[in-house]
Amino acid sequence: MNLSDELKREILLHAKDELPNESCGLIIVRKGRKKYRRCKNVSEVPKQTFVLAINDYVKAEEEGEIIAVVHSHPFEQPEPSIADKVACEKSNLPWFIVNPTIEKWGYCEPCGFKLPLVGREFNFGIVDCYSLVRDYFKQELNIEIRDYFREDKFWEKGNSLYEDNYDKEGFRKVSLNEIQKHDVLLIHLEANLPNHAAVYLGDQQILHHVQGRLSSRDILGEYYIKNTAFVARHNTL
Repeated sequence: MNLSDELKREILLHAKDELPNESCGLIIVRKGRKKYRRCKNVSEVPKQTFVLAINDYVKAEEEGEIIAVVHSHPFEQPEPSIADKVACEKSNLPWFIVNPTIEKWGYCEPCGFKLPLVGREFNFGIVDCYSLVRDYFKQELNIEIRDYFREDKFWEKGNSLYEDNYDKEGFRKVSLNEIQKHDVLLIHLEANLPNHAAVYLGDQQILHHVQGRLSSRDILGEYYIKNTAFVARHNTL
């Protein structure tokens, strides 16, 4: 997909207006013409990443057909990051990236990109403990688990991603004493509600992704056992 000079100017102006934060927006087709729609970045760390406001996305859908996602890398090269590539696949739309300080452009589009289960960099809501569980079940067991929008620190706002949805995704609670391979541990990490998920691999090992670390295999030690809220097993297992 190509962008006209007029669209590029609008996108670049928006990116400069939002400095030092990342800008984000959508390209839509309305009455046969491409149009750029500015959107609000509601990320809690807007200098590092973007979260496009849901209301803006809905308004764009009402206005026309969404055909591309746009965002800026204010001070980095406009090459797609790992999180960009993952989110691009989820959106099923092409992505344009611009660096407003050097006025250079980057691009990526859905191509079947898949992250390895171990060694991922953390990006909340895109590459995190929940996405790791989803990818594990798809890659290892060919079981689809739906994605859910999740705000950073959702548990501090009284939302319980795991307790509210585990049964909807075909899981049931089992005793920790009965844990077996492929079970999912829902864990409290310094929180009143379960805010972390790990897949049990057998032999006292778990696969998980803690914020600020790479995804990894770890020993299921006393700390995680003590802070496990419950264990969930898929109904097919």
